Amino acid sequence: MTESVLRERHVTLRDGETVFLRPLTPQDGALYPDFLSEVTPDDLRLRFFAPMRQVSPDLIERLIHYDPQKAMAFIAIAEASGRMLGVVRLHDDPGSEGTAEFAILLRTRLKGHGLGWLMMKHMIANAKAKGLTTVHGQVLTENATMLQMCEELGFHTADDPLERGVKVVTLPLAEVPAEALP
Repeated sequence: MTESVLRERHVTLRDGETVFLRPLTPQDGALYPDFLSEVTPDDLRLRFFAPMRQVSPDLIERLIHYDPQKAMAFIAIAEASGRMLGVVRLHDDPGSEGTAEFAILLRTRLKGHGLGWLMMKHMIANAKAKGLTTVHGQVLTENATMLQMCEELGFHTADDPLERGVKVVTLPLAEVPAEALP
């Protein structure tokens, strides 16, 4: 598998909806207001680790502008409507070659439909193609759905030594069998 092959792909959710996964571009900023209108404040808190009712335009600007040498972000677009369904990001750790931190956010109604799983697998495949060795993230202890998905994907889970109520999930990419990826 090469990186160019993995960057875009069409997937089908459990309910039959077809979705296009592709790199996030600055033009996708226009899709964020509609997307975020269907993300609950609790899901925003689980993603950003802080209470928030909405995402500021400044934060959206920072999310859509990233250095592709140090980060990657993939957006899920509903093929039928063109609406943004989710986004997964991966940022290289500064000063730690080969490792990167992920984050993911979906429309709340799509949790449990398989989209998060497909987006995580897409991100993991691209991380391997980039030559990374480890992917990790922080997950609030109460986010049982995310912790279960990470466990099913092969992540190791441990208490965050610096933040109470937070788990660190780590996936050594050498442990991911090729047949487990898209």
